[in-house]
Amino acid sequence: MNAEQESVRELLERLHDRYNREDFITDDPISIPHMFSMREDREISGFLAATIAWGNRKAIVKSARRMVEYLDGAPYDFVRNAEESDYRGLESFVHRTFNGRDFASFVRALGRFYNEFGGLGEFFEQRYLETGDMRVVLSQFRQEFFCIPHEQRCEKHLSSIDRKAACKRLNMYLRWMVRRDDRGVDFGMWERIPMSALYLPLDVHSANTSRSLGLLMRRQNDWKAVEEVTETLRRLDAKDPVRFDFALFGAGINGSELL
Repeated sequence: MNAEQESVRELLERLHDRYNREDFITDDPISIPHMFSMREDREISGFLAATIAWGNRKAIVKSARRMVEYLDGAPYDFVRNAEESDYRGLESFVHRTFNGRDFASFVRALGRFYNEFGGLGEFFEQRYLETGDMRVVLSQFRQEFFCIPHEQRCEKHLSSIDRKAACKRLNMYLRWMVRRDDRGVDFGMWERIPMSALYLPLDVHSANTSRSLGLLMRRQNDWKAVEEVTETLRRLDAKDPVRFDFALFGAGINGSELL
């Protein structure tokens, strides 16, 4: 590792320490699953919060809290036991382009995962054990999620790795559920998936920061870019490369951090 690479690593480590701490939680969408103690409630509320996680973080958190309220404050009980009248009650929800019909369709799909696969965590963990490749699991998850009747418009809210999308929100959700350390931010509940299998949640800000630091050369923010930057981060920490998401996020919201 040359001097420039060592300097970048030191910056990433410093920013990781600054942002991977409990006071990060309050203003971030990860605060939604932190409202709960039960695994299933965390999985469901976290998935829904991640689904609408684009744009202003305060607006995301506010809307995600409303989603929980629509689910009567008990996401797992709702998705397992909802009746038709309950689904109709979700249709007044709206967050930007994610509307109430999308919400109802997503809740139906989540109910199927708990009734047929034993839950989101069971699905992801078992499929990873079978394939050893999170890319394959992401593809299988989307296929299963939309195998029940749904409006076509819903599909735009769940990125497709098969179409080479960066899958930022799905990768962020997986970080929440899989990463485990003593910092108190990520949950580390899905222990059968190694942290080394995760991919960076890449968005415009983290991509631009990665390029400015020489971590990413590709200009498009697509899946190839995700693979490239994640592989670079694995050279810095093979066991837990995605912990540097905190650093790239921190640098993204405060450009002076890079000086």
